Amino acid sequence: MENIVSGFQSLRNVDLKNEILAGLTVAMTMIPESLSFAILAGLSPLTGLYAAFLMGIVTAVFGGRPGMVSGGAGATVVVLIALASSHGVQYLFGAVILAGIIQILVGTFKLGKFVRLIPQPVMYGFLNGLAVIIFMAQVAQFKTVKDGINTWMSGSALMIMIGLTVLTIVIVLSFRKITKAVPSSLVAIIIVSALVYFFNIDTKKVLDIASVSGSLPSFHLPEIPFSIETLKIIFPYSLVMAGVGLIESLLTLNMVDEITGTKGKSNQEAVAQGVANITNGFFGGMGGCAMVAQTLVNIGAGAKTRISAIIGALTILLIILAGGSVIEQIPMAALVGVMMMVAITTFEWASFRIITKMPKSDIFVGVLVAIITVVLHNLALAVLIGVVISALVFSWDSAKRIRARKSIDEMGNKVYEIYGPLFFGSTTAFTDKFDIASDPKSILIDFKESRIVDMSAIEALKKIIEKYKAQDKQVVLKHLSPDCIKLLDNASGFIEVNIQEDPTYRVMPK
Repeated sequence: MENIVSGFQSLRNVDLKNEILAGLTVAMTMIPESLSFAILAGLSPLTGLYAAFLMGIVTAVFGGRPGMVSGGAGATVVVLIALASSHGVQYLFGAVILAGIIQILVGTFKLGKFVRLIPQPVMYGFLNGLAVIIFMAQVAQFKTVKDGINTWMSGSALMIMIGLTVLTIVIVLSFRKITKAVPSSLVAIIIVSALVYFFNIDTKKVLDIASVSGSLPSFHLPEIPFSIETLKIIFPYSLVMAGVGLIESLLTLNMVDEITGTKGKSNQEAVAQGVANITNGFFGGMGGCAMVAQTLVNIGAGAKTRISAIIGALTILLIILAGGSVIEQIPMAALVGVMMMVAITTFEWASFRIITKMPKSDIFVGVLVAIITVVLHNLALAVLIGVVISALVFSWDSAKRIRARKSIDEMGNKVYEIYGPLFFGSTTAFTDKFDIASDPKSILIDFKESRIVDMSAIEALKKIIEKYKAQDKQVVLKHLSPDCIKLLDNASGFIEVNIQEDPTYRVMPK
C-alpha cells in the first residue's frame, strides 16, 4: 500500500509518455521469451504468458526496486523441467508455491542483504555470461521446423531473417541518436512489422512459435496430494528455484542501483518475488523472477518508476484477451534484433578495459563465473562458486567489520581514520561512513590501520572520490602501505588518487 501511495504522490513529476512507451516495449520483448520458455518446459504457451503478467504486476506494485521487470524467466523454469516431465504440471504449480513461501521467509528474516556481498568480478562474470546466453538464445530463432525436425534456415528465408534483424539493429542504433523521447526498440519493432505487413514478406513470426490468445487466469488449487511424500518430491526443486530466482532478482536489483544511482530494497523485493510466485502457482503460471534483459530495455527506454512495469504487465494481459492476432503477426526478426542489442548493452565491455589493472584472482573469478553461466545456464551455481573462491582468496585477512574514527585536524580538514580491511565485504559499510554533503572542502582518509584489498575496494574508493569531486571537494589518501600504493598504481586510468607521502610513517611488520 505504501508503494502505491508514494507512486501516486510522485506521479506529477513523472514523464508518463516515457513510462507508457517503455512498458509497451518491455511487453513486446517479453512475449517471445515467455512463450519459448514455456514450450521448452513442455507447458502450455499460455502458462508462460500468465507468468509474465502475474510476476510483472505483483512485483511492479509491491517490489523493492522501481524500474525492475519480472516475468517467466528461463533461469527458474529450467529448474522445474525435470519435475514437470516426471510428475506433471500440477506438481510444478505446487513447487512454485513452495518456492514463493521460501522467498517470503528470506525477505522476512532480512537475508536478502547478503547478496550485496557479491564481489564486483562476480558481477562482471554474471553479466557477461548472461549477455552471451541472451545472444545465443536469439541465434536459435534462426531455426525452423521442417517435417517435424528443427533445422537451421537456409536460402531466401535465412537471408530475409538476417536482413530484417540487421535492419532492426540499425534502426535501434540510429533512432537512439535522433531522439530519446520514444524508445528506439519500440520504433524498430513497429517499422519492421509494417514493412513485413505492407510488402507481404514471408518470414518467421510470433504465430510460428505459438498462439497467444486466451482468457483471464483463474484460481485453482494444484491437484496434488497434500502429504509428506509430495513435500519430499517438490521441496528440492522449490529450494533451488527460490535460490536461483532470488539471486537473479537481487543481482538485477543491484545492477539497476548502479545504473540509476539509487538504492533498492532487497528484502522487500524478496517478499514481492515470493508473493508473485505463490500467485503464479494458484493461477496457472509457471513462476519466474526478475528478467535482466527486459529490465535493461525498460531502464534504457527512460523508465524510472513502477508505472512502466505495470503497463508492461497489463499490456501482456490485454494481448492474451484481445490482441493476440496482432502480436502473432510481429516478425521474429524484429524481436531478435532488439534482444541482440540488449545482449550487447548487457555485456560489461569495461571489464576488458580494466582487466590488466585488476588483481589476478579477480580476473580468474570473473572469467570462471562467465564460463559456468554460459555452459551450465546455472546462474545460482556460477555466482556461488565465484563468491566462495573470492572468499577463499582473501581468507588470510580476517573479515573485521570496518570502522571509521572521524575528527577535524588543525588545518580544518575532515579526517577519516579507517580500521579494518577494505574489501568486497566491507565496501558498503565503508561508503556509509562518509558525510559527503556536510564535509569541508578537504578530506583526509587515513589507511594506517586499514588495507585496500581488491577491485571492489578500488571501485568503492573511486565512487567516493568522484562524489566528493562533484561537490568541488578534494580527497587525500594517507598512510597507504606499499602494496596498496602498487594496487592503485596498477589501476591508474581507472582511478586517480591524491596520495599524501609521510616520510616518518613506517608499516608495521606482519
